[in-house]
Amino acid sequence: MDLQRVLSCSRLLTRPKAMQTFRRAASQGKMPLARAHGKSFGHRSELRQAKRIVVKLGSAVVTRGDECGLALGRLASIVEQVAMLQNQGREMMIVTSGAVAFGKQRLRHEILLSQSVRQALHSGQNQLKDMSLPVLEARACAAAGQSGLMALYEVMFTQYSTCTAQILVTNLDFHDDQKRRNLNSTLHELLRMNIVPIINTNDAVVPPPEPNSDLQGIISIKDNDSLAARLAVEMRADLLIALSDVEGLYDSPPGSDDAKLLDTFYPGDQHSITYGTKSRVGIGGMEAKVKAALWALQGGTSVVIANGTHPKVTGHVITDIVEGKKVGTFFSEVKPAGPTVEQQTEMARTAGRTLASLDSEQRSDIICALADLLTERKDEILTANKKDMELTVSTGRLSPAMLKRLSLSSSKLNSLSIGLRQIAVSSQDSVGRVLRRTRVANNLELEQITVPIGVLLVIFESRPDCLPQVSALSIASGNALLLKGGKEAANTNRILHELAQEALSIHGVKDAIQLVSTREEVEDLCRLEKMIDLIIPRGSSQLVRDIQRAAKGIPVLGHSEGICHVYVDHEASIDKAIKIIRDSKCDYPAACNAMETLLVHRDLLRTPLFDQIIDMLRTEHVKIHAGPKFASYLTFSPSEVKSLRTEYGDLECCIEVVDSMQEAVDHIHKYGSSHTDVIVTENEETAEQFLQQLDSACVFWNASSRFADGYRFGLGAEVGISTARIHARGPVGLEGLLTTKWVLRGEGHTAADFSEHGSMTYLHENLPVAQPLTGRRNTS
Repeated sequence: MDLQRVLSCSRLLTRPKAMQTFRRAASQGKMPLARAHGKSFGHRSELRQAKRIVVKLGSAVVTRGDECGLALGRLASIVEQVAMLQNQGREMMIVTSGAVAFGKQRLRHEILLSQSVRQALHSGQNQLKDMSLPVLEARACAAAGQSGLMALYEVMFTQYSTCTAQILVTNLDFHDDQKRRNLNSTLHELLRMNIVPIINTNDAVVPPPEPNSDLQGIISIKDNDSLAARLAVEMRADLLIALSDVEGLYDSPPGSDDAKLLDTFYPGDQHSITYGTKSRVGIGGMEAKVKAALWALQGGTSVVIANGTHPKVTGHVITDIVEGKKVGTFFSEVKPAGPTVEQQTEMARTAGRTLASLDSEQRSDIICALADLLTERKDEILTANKKDMELTVSTGRLSPAMLKRLSLSSSKLNSLSIGLRQIAVSSQDSVGRVLRRTRVANNLELEQITVPIGVLLVIFESRPDCLPQVSALSIASGNALLLKGGKEAANTNRILHELAQEALSIHGVKDAIQLVSTREEVEDLCRLEKMIDLIIPRGSSQLVRDIQRAAKGIPVLGHSEGICHVYVDHEASIDKAIKIIRDSKCDYPAACNAMETLLVHRDLLRTPLFDQIIDMLRTEHVKIHAGPKFASYLTFSPSEVKSLRTEYGDLECCIEVVDSMQEAVDHIHKYGSSHTDVIVTENEETAEQFLQQLDSACVFWNASSRFADGYRFGLGAEVGISTARIHARGPVGLEGLLTTKWVLRGEGHTAADFSEHGSMTYLHENLPVAQPLTGRRNTS
């Protein structure tokens, strides 16, 4: 019967529909290549190369909360992921629990049905509900549930044209050399035929596990954890995914106050772990899982322990792990030389609190020291930058515009140094400044004061000059800083970070700024919502969009698009219009504050002003795309725009016609990105209406859109431009990196003092913020 099932599955695999995805992956070269076994993967990102994968489903994953029956929704999502990976060309195996729980459900049902109807009626409804059932023996439950469990798997996998085969094993099968060879041969043959083997211990006959029965470095089969580990090593699997009901491995029992989830676990770290109790079902526990994982790791198989029961992640937990995302605990033999990114963040937060407690003169000292180091050590910086430039040019990865951003020069470093000194001077008393002071009642005063946000994560591309600028702003605002730069500037970023930490050292806060140099994915950094308070992306619109999508629980300060408009009113000055349009589009086309759409009042068509605008754009080699309305006025029009919501980032722009200022405002609200928008007109009333009605972050009258810049606004350096509706908006400088807290000073006041029967009344008297605190007790 088993042979017929295997043969029928083999015939199924010859059908084109069943093999369509598999063949497509093979033809496109997307199938993982088999690798020489013997050494596990050293980093999560390498898990994408995993070809042969064992997925272990713990009892808590497979069974319902009442331990009677299967969690069908979870099981279906897991089957879908396994089938998808199988159809990508990977070789998938499942080690499953659940037979006992499924059998328990069936046997309980049979026992209830076998009771006489008279007894059920005589007992009454309430008593029937509470009727005690005999304790069911686990082996009997396994015998009753195994066939049903396998049938369920078969039905689910059939939906994805994937065939399965059942294999039941015991510990004795691994001790007998002939049986072990037979098992190995069977599994290899099933994998060759693109069949998913589903393996379980034969709990109907298996004897109770013997304690400490591991011999000569060979793990014995005590539970499905040890079975999965033994099977993974025997089959030379690349990856073992062990799903349980916890997020991964914690350094102390989950739920305890100080418990921390370990992203990566290394052999030899066992002494730092305190294990808790077992899960609600199953015979293993986290200690058993760790032991099995380490044994598999030693055998050359990478291991990840993760949560397979969380409703928000179960549907993609397996595929996320295979894609190298930070899910669960990854077991690795390659221990990094430096701290992990989590440890770096903790170090930054601790040092950042000390930085915030320094007085403004001390923080200014640090910034001035960094400014000095930029000029004193410029040869080291330029040598590192030259190395980055040569490597990048040789690979051809960056466009000329991006290469220009990557390049540093002596003049650029001098300008940076001057800018940093300006920040040091202008940031005096920025932290701890009193914004509001209120006398709530006699001898009870309330203050609102500025404080740092906390830990900032700044992610930037191809702009090493961003590092000292952002470092200076974070120092001035008392914030801890986590930096993630592009690999194309790795050498330059490293030396600049060393200089920043050298400057910080003069007041003992070296660790307040950390450079993430590990192979950490940006998406993984965005998941540190308990450690990072604000993310600031500095780079392409695609980078910003990716970060905004990935950062589920962390605010992101920035803009994903810079679709800036210039509206030329029918009462515009010719000279002003030409100058503003040229500067807005041609000064730096790749900038986020460059004009992308030119809106022209209808009355200007076929006038000298309009002709001069077109001539100027052609002279500047700007490619013009016609909006739908503009195209309707032309017999032979330029290429019609594909979308009115386009950021070209080059010498290209869209021209569209509007009938009025109000229509221009409506167009910008519909197609703009709330970044920067301009009106060119000599009519003050029209201009004021435009400035009031438009809700973009920056709105200008008779001025280039290129003025949307922190330096031009007099903010010193900026960390970016924000189009958000809360916190900071527009060019964000030092003020945007501060928040506030409330400080109340009293003398034993209680809320009861102000109740109906209390003796005090509220004054709520506003006081000058500059009023000194001395003598406040006598103000009545």
